[in-house]
Amino acid sequence: MKLSEIKKLEGKIILKSGLHIGSGNMEMHIGGTDSPVIKHPHTLEPYIPGSSLKGKVRSLLEMESGLMIYTDGNVVSSETLKKVKDNTGLKNKCEAILKIFGSSGADKDDETAFGPTRVSFADCYLDDEWRKKARDNRWLLTEEKSENVINRIKGTAENPRFIERVPEGTKFKFLVTFKVLQSGDAELFDTFLLKGLKLLEMDALGGNGSRGYGRISFEFNDNEMNEKFKTFIPF
Repeated sequence: MKLSEIKKLEGKIILKSGLHIGSGNMEMHIGGTDSPVIKHPHTLEPYIPGSSLKGKVRSLLEMESGLMIYTDGNVVSSETLKKVKDNTGLKNKCEAILKIFGSSGADKDDETAFGPTRVSFADCYLDDEWRKKARDNRWLLTEEKSENVINRIKGTAENPRFIERVPEGTKFKFLVTFKVLQSGDAELFDTFLLKGLKLLEMDALGGNGSRGYGRISFEFNDNEMNEKFKTFIPF
């Protein structure tokens, strides 16, 4: 196994609807939002953690693979590989996911000795041009969206709550790197990874996706990759 190439995908993530990725701050403030978004501690600007992108892309690929019935809701692991070893199609998908995203630290089985994790998702900060445009136009970097529950008998709104979102139209810088360590890794990049990104574009990122939050689109710096991605069919 030898590092022969590091592939890169660079570009922008463009929000097609408000995005909420929570900060984990559960402290309540009088008159404040109930659920704030994550922000950089120095600039206080919202950003998209690389872990959120990696986790959602991996979960969508696992859902598409057909492996979920063997995982009991957990991530694909060496135990999953043992369960599907007699099914060549599922075994290949399982191995691909473990190569791309890595296995758990608890996986000590030689069967999953696929080497280091291939893919790395960088944190996505505000696009420089978009940040300048937002400052020039005095746009807010976040918005508060009120939500409530409708009483089915009274027909009235109850239990209002306020969720912070990054507004539609915001642009973030995007970078993914992929290590080519052995024969076949380049194909994993061209198929599985692009499939995962396409599935994410078709689904949603962050919380409350079923209510319309977190719709995004990718715009890559490489024109050839842009055209390839537009026509990519994940199913």
